[in-house]
Amino acid sequence: MATLPSATHDPDAARVLTEAVARIGEFWDLSNARLGGIVGLSGPSVSRLRAGTYRLEPGSKPFELAQHLLRLFRSLDSWLGQDDAAARSWLATPNLDLGAAPLETIATVRGLLRTGDYVDALRART
Repeated sequence: MATLPSATHDPDAARVLTEAVARIGEFWDLSNARLGGIVGLSGPSVSRLRAGTYRLEPGSKPFELAQHLLRLFRSLDSWLGQDDAAARSWLATPNLDLGAAPLETIATVRGLLRTGDYVDALRART
């Protein structure tokens, strides 16, 4: 049985995920501090990430959190029909099921995972 290569063995994984996180930050209009808080990096590190001079390291906690952020982005993008304005609005609007605006909940690891699961459940209904 063939197995898929893990992100830690793929030499392009760091580049691809780093670029994806930078683009998510742009699409969702996240400040460096906010994006850094989500993936566990400082604001200056996020600034370097966006400039292309910093890469997420496979196996690190920021890399893992970035993978979950990408999962959330892809699920939300699919659910909302690739409408970035709708995604920004959804993220900023208080959500009774999550107990706060999703943008607030994804600032913690537990909230990021819970929000990703929540969006996946919403997508499953449709």
